[in-house]
Amino acid sequence: MPENTGARRPAPNRRSVLKGLSLTTAMAGAAPSLATAGRYESPGALAMRRPGKTTGSALAPTLPSGAVIAMNRMAFGPRPGDIELFNSLGGNDQDRQAAFVAWQLDPESIDDSAMEARIAAANFDSVGLSEDPDTYLAILWDWYINDNAPGDNSTAIPRDELIRATFIRSIYSKRQLVQVLADFWHNHFNVYVDVSSWVRATMPHLDMVIRNHLLGNFRALLEVVSRSTAMLRYLDNYTSSNAGPNENFSRELFELHTLGAENYLGVMQQNEVPLDDDGLPIGYVDADVFESTRCFTGWSFSNNTSGDGDTGLFYYRPDWHDRFQKNVLGTFLPADQPDLKDGQDVLDALASHPGTGRHIARKLCQRFISDEPPQSVVDTAAEIFTDQWQAPDQIKQVVESILLSDEFLTTWGDKIKRPYEIAASALRAGNTSFIPGVDSGDTNSFFYRYDGAGQRLFSWPAPNGYPDVRGAWKSMTPRVMSWRLCGWLIEFDDDLDHYYLNLVGQTPGHVRSANALADFWIYRILGRDMEPEDRAEVVQFMAQGINPDFDLNLNDEETRDRLRSMVGLIFMSPEFLWR
Repeated sequence: MPENTGARRPAPNRRSVLKGLSLTTAMAGAAPSLATAGRYESPGALAMRRPGKTTGSALAPTLPSGAVIAMNRMAFGPRPGDIELFNSLGGNDQDRQAAFVAWQLDPESIDDSAMEARIAAANFDSVGLSEDPDTYLAILWDWYINDNAPGDNSTAIPRDELIRATFIRSIYSKRQLVQVLADFWHNHFNVYVDVSSWVRATMPHLDMVIRNHLLGNFRALLEVVSRSTAMLRYLDNYTSSNAGPNENFSRELFELHTLGAENYLGVMQQNEVPLDDDGLPIGYVDADVFESTRCFTGWSFSNNTSGDGDTGLFYYRPDWHDRFQKNVLGTFLPADQPDLKDGQDVLDALASHPGTGRHIARKLCQRFISDEPPQSVVDTAAEIFTDQWQAPDQIKQVVESILLSDEFLTTWGDKIKRPYEIAASALRAGNTSFIPGVDSGDTNSFFYRYDGAGQRLFSWPAPNGYPDVRGAWKSMTPRVMSWRLCGWLIEFDDDLDHYYLNLVGQTPGHVRSANALADFWIYRILGRDMEPEDRAEVVQFMAQGINPDFDLNLNDEETRDRLRSMVGLIFMSPEFLWR
């Protein structure tokens, strides 16, 4: 099938566009005139954010409980009951965290059948075709590249269904740490899904091999990703030969996947690079990248070239391989090594290098603790990474050291949620019945709004992946579009009048006053108290001049609309954005 790099963006229908208003519009329309009984003088305007207002949340936020920290960093936010579950695991936060980490690091012990049932209910065409990675890849290629699918053979189907399945997992899976790590490794080994029809068709295979190794051995993960059809196509190594070596893959292998730019020493001669205490070069130079490129010549996949068949599977082309001697990171590689040995020797050298341990440990600490993580935690994780580089559970050991560090439970206020985390945590807190991929409401409208926030899954064009630092997501577009998405979630109902977030139906019968409604939904969404001034404004908005202890009539449509908008205000709050 000819390559087509055009991406298909789902279009919203007219009804969802009219329903999908911004929170500002929702707020403006949710202030009905109430009966004068019980009216009192409001202390101020009913807007959530007043010009010139300074709140406690504008300063360093209060350190929350261990449950809140764990659910926002090891998970995509709490679902109903998650805070209580965490708190039942021990007498103090340290004991609870240890028990929760042990549970999440043993995902096979966690019954995730309810989430799997939702995947099955979505009736995806390209998901779950085989548990064997090679078999799965061959089916994807046969169906969507060779046009033998039993139904629609568009290469957009595997891409779109993978995105939807990923959302289902992030929302409903009890194996939340697995979902967070899957997102981490996808960004670490970033592949832009729309670079090619080949990648759109085979991206689910890359997802499978990442998930199969995300708590295992990094060296094994590194090789399966390096050999994946999606990565070989994205970074062009599938065309790299002794007659025309392509440096793209080797450059990113060094700069992003292993040693990192922090260990790059430029154009220095290889024999001039200082050695560490173990006699290893302290970093890499351009010559290492060039020599590595020669090592990976011939690493390709079957695509009906030179009689190789047409399966999409990894295919080594010995005639394309540069067979002469090489030198990478101080390791001499003799001429005429066995098939694949040159590339595998490079992967060994990179995976075992202390610089790789430091680079990946820092990125993991940055994901789980702060943008500028404590050096002591990074050093401990890096030492474990390097010492255990051949251990089958190497990554698990590294992650465990980070999650059990004192700093994990005592650091807060440096990380903020990106659009993916905002969407997933809003859907989790709202206990949604949303199943993307099933015709239960306008799911295309959801993704149209979500994509507008700037973090469409698997869609960062550059090899470095979506940034995971606070400064990258503080600009107007991701903030406003994420708020608009949350506003749409609370306001949108499908043709059967089922709300994606059934907020009224989940509100207990005894919770009726503005104070009680605010406190119930603040705790449900945040798992903790709001800053006092922010809580006061949420209450004021819900009360609309009525005594905040006065019971409201949730059978009144205007009051129900205002309740939904009040929840939207909580989604807009600074407290909701911290992680």
